Amino acid sequence: MFLLGWLYVTGTASAQKQQQPTLGYRSVKALTQNGLTFKDLNKNGKLDRYEDWRLPTETRVQDLLSQMTLEEKVGFMLISTTRMAGDNAFQPNAARPNAPRTEITADFNEEDLVQSNNIFTRKPLPVPIMSAVGTTKGVNQYHLRHFILRANPPARIIAEWANKLQELCETSRLGIPAIVASNPRNHVTIDAAVGLSVGTTAFSKWPGELGLAAMRDYKLVHEFADIARQEWAAVGLRKAYMYMADLATEPRWQRIEGTFGEDADVASNMVREIILGFQGKQLGGTSVAMTTKHFPGGGPQENGLDSHFDWGKWAHYPGGMFDYHLKPFKAAIEAGTSAIMPYYSSPKGKEFEEVGFSYNKAIIQDLLRKKLGFKGIINSDTGPIEMMPWGVENLTLHQRYQKALSAGVDLFSGTADPTILLETVKQGLVNEARINESVARLLKEKFILGLFENPYVDAQKAQQLVGNAQFQQKADLAHRKSIVLLRNVAKQLPLRPKTKVYFETYYDNGRSANPITVHKSAQSTGSFEFVSTKEEADAILLWLIPGTGGLFGSAGKPIELNLSKNKIDVGHVNELIKSKPTILAINFTNPWVLDELDQAAAKTILATFGTTPEALLDVVSGVYNPTGKLPFTIPASQQAVVDNKSDVPGFQEGKNYALFNFNHGLSY
Repeated sequence: MFLLGWLYVTGTASAQKQQQPTLGYRSVKALTQNGLTFKDLNKNGKLDRYEDWRLPTETRVQDLLSQMTLEEKVGFMLISTTRMAGDNAFQPNAARPNAPRTEITADFNEEDLVQSNNIFTRKPLPVPIMSAVGTTKGVNQYHLRHFILRANPPARIIAEWANKLQELCETSRLGIPAIVASNPRNHVTIDAAVGLSVGTTAFSKWPGELGLAAMRDYKLVHEFADIARQEWAAVGLRKAYMYMADLATEPRWQRIEGTFGEDADVASNMVREIILGFQGKQLGGTSVAMTTKHFPGGGPQENGLDSHFDWGKWAHYPGGMFDYHLKPFKAAIEAGTSAIMPYYSSPKGKEFEEVGFSYNKAIIQDLLRKKLGFKGIINSDTGPIEMMPWGVENLTLHQRYQKALSAGVDLFSGTADPTILLETVKQGLVNEARINESVARLLKEKFILGLFENPYVDAQKAQQLVGNAQFQQKADLAHRKSIVLLRNVAKQLPLRPKTKVYFETYYDNGRSANPITVHKSAQSTGSFEFVSTKEEADAILLWLIPGTGGLFGSAGKPIELNLSKNKIDVGHVNELIKSKPTILAINFTNPWVLDELDQAAAKTILATFGTTPEALLDVVSGVYNPTGKLPFTIPASQQAVVDNKSDVPGFQEGKNYALFNFNHGLSY
């Protein structure tokens, strides 16, 4: 790989200094003009305006756009999952937990490093809903340049893979580089289903999104985003499918784990600092471009059912609080988010057309573009054309593309095959000027990120940077700050040194025969003597990790939030907490209902939101004095949940709604 570093050269005509950027290239030739070097991306032996890094971005965009064929433009408007060789998660006929088996028709060369395909399967539709294509074919024949990486290899492997992809793109007719997106990679999470989170990775490990919000430390949130930005950019991930600006106002929604809670002001502050940390004050050569989701807010789902499924297609606003859900998106726009993703849901009611938000002109054009002033990329969620076409099921695929483009979508997620979109234009349903509008936005992002100058990364440096000890030290502080002390009526915490502690985790993940794990001295902080049985103990530390079964385990009916309905043996819990003084820690991915617990015995309760045993032990021992605050309201009963208004935050639901209020949190 050729790299040309920074230098200053005085131009003979203008007598002004020009800054030479670092150029990364492997097969194209370099062009020299007035002592400056450029890449001959289209291999024509002359300097084109889009190759001239001195020119304004808009000039470069328009020049490249004028050279692209319609086929190249249409392929540029698709973003699909990309694959790595040896990644079994999406192999044909491979079983996946909580998901139906999917048939994948693939056309790829075994020597290719990546292949692209859709990932979700829903109710039967009259068209194939999975699309897989080999990398070489995808880049050269289908003209794909946007990819989503969902695989989870070491940092060096991601970096080497990204370089291979960029090298392939460089050999194409115009040498347009690729951009690779990912879902979150830096959090402890329970539901790491495809499309939600990648789960435990080589990257620095931070609390879940709810835990970050529980910290109420926006400076540390900004530091998190800046650290994650460095890690992502180091391996070649320059586009982020995150974060969720949705509000957790419907406690049964199965995506609450990825939100920043129910309060619009807290969520706005979180979104703002995260975007500024990942992108900087302006998008630039060291940024990771953010895709804020899911406009205009996916939280107020009818009965909490999610719109990945036809039974959960409706968003509704029984409390009249539609505007409340817009606040975090306004913060995202003010912070300069590069892209916004509409959700699948259809708004229920007379105010808007009852079609999915990606098809909803009033939502995208009138509200997002005109009223809120967003000028960036509109990126559909995965599969609204083929899989989740709510409200437009009776339209043909061509008509769905037409309606989504009319609404304002620029980038379609979920398919690797541009054939239908191309036919939509050739049939006159959409004119090429509208296609140019979207492609220009997408090209602008790539130019500003510096990918046309150097899309390559240093794999060895990536290995050294990602997840390094200094980064993890910051993350470890965040873990401790994320834990919330809910109840300490007997002043049992902090535990005294030398206390004999029986530490049990209860987590039924559906894969282990026994949900109980007894932690031994390997997890010791030095403050306690860990014992193997409750009978030996002075105190019990019981950490419950309930689970709904995951978003894609949905059964088409509202979930119940009682612990017993979420893989917790409440009888076992009550037996333990009545047997000895017990510190009960509960991991919250939803606002669980705790009324099945023996309240007289449950005198000490902590809330976690995706953290580590070490962080929990530091709080229990008093090494760290808890400071976290609840990011949402914990309901008093399942009936309170059933009676809730989906768009109304828990702290506004009424005096009998809460067991623990939003923002509650004790210290020692």
